[in-house]
Amino acid sequence: MAVLNDVIRSSIPKPQLGSQSIVRQAFVLLVLYLTLGVVIFWFNRHNFLGNETHPVVDALYFCIVTMCTIGYGDIIPNSVATKLFSILFVLVGFGFIDILLSGMVSYVLDLQESYLLRTVEHEGQKKDSARSYIIDVKKGRMRIRMKVGLALGVVVLCIGIGVGVMHFVERLGWLDAFYLSVMSVTTVGYGDRAFKTLPGRIFAAIWLLVSTLAVARAFLYLAEARVDKRHRTMAKWVLGQDMTVSEFLAADIDNNGFVRYAVL
Repeated sequence: MAVLNDVIRSSIPKPQLGSQSIVRQAFVLLVLYLTLGVVIFWFNRHNFLGNETHPVVDALYFCIVTMCTIGYGDIIPNSVATKLFSILFVLVGFGFIDILLSGMVSYVLDLQESYLLRTVEHEGQKKDSARSYIIDVKKGRMRIRMKVGLALGVVVLCIGIGVGVMHFVERLGWLDAFYLSVMSVTTVGYGDRAFKTLPGRIFAAIWLLVSTLAVARAFLYLAEARVDKRHRTMAKWVLGQDMTVSEFLAADIDNNGFVRYAVL
């Protein structure tokens, strides 16, 4: 009956976790949020202490560093109003904006996964072993090991780009550039090194958003890989056990008279 049920019942399509409307909404809200922060910084710029380049660039740079919870310390609030602004900005930004950016990243990953699946399907059957290692065609998704590899690759790329810009733009040595790059993408931000030039802060405003989120995603996929491995091991152990009739009946959770096989 379980086999007949699997043949008769059509497979459930994969849910779409992202859409263009979500990406558009996330981008608009992010721009509005940063614009509000820049405007507030502009009217209170004399109540901030630190190295100055351009008021608008400094404002955007401060908002990004605050929102990403890095806190270099090169620009700090120096009044009651600016301190309250910083508190509210980081609290709202850390939660609300992170959710929006995560939605954008999920949408991009869905696009990449769909593209890889279409590419694999068009290649035919001549490379089944290599294909199955990258794509789980039965489940219709990218394997977790591939997600981890892509995420770590993006992290390494972000660190490398940061090292190059810090060396050639900020005039830091290679070791100090690598040090600042890693401390930035991991949101440590000791404060002994920071961006001081106008081009460097313009680059940091974009680079910090992408790189810090990429690192967070990489750690998320690493944790997901460990959980997935644990679940697969447990599923194999359970399926290897002899089951009684009462256990089969207990496995029929929805009481429809069918028990589907587990896809490992």
